[in-house]
Amino acid sequence: MLTITQELHDEIVAHARQDHPDEACGVVAGPAGSGRPERFVPMLNAARSPTFYEFDSQDLLKLYREMDDRDEEPVVIYHSHTATEAYPSRTDISYANEPGAHYVLVSTADTDGLGEFQFRSFRIVDGEITEEEVEVVAAY
Repeated sequence: MLTITQELHDEIVAHARQDHPDEACGVVAGPAGSGRPERFVPMLNAARSPTFYEFDSQDLLKLYREMDDRDEEPVVIYHSHTATEAYPSRTDISYANEPGAHYVLVSTADTDGLGEFQFRSFRIVDGEITEEEVEVVAAY
């Protein structure tokens, strides 16, 4: 289960809406070993595409060095889908190289009739997708 604060949830959704119609992407870092997302790090979609996202390699290297210096790890890796449901694509699965991370997808398309976005979390390990419950809390 992913437990995330309302503030972080809202920042991820706002980033997805802001970058629409392109896919948004980013990371929420947390203390190493805690599993607790704390620091919101929106990233630039270097692909600038409505159907694909790609972290800029220099930005990603800088982020990993920064997390290493702060004894953090990527707890949440997120991106948006602009025209499809919030479910990992084959490309998303191939990019999932952090087995301990929660992969959050936000859809900015109303694909299920439940509102203008979906916020879903998955574990992706060795190509296997497992959806997990998301608990949004006021604070940890």
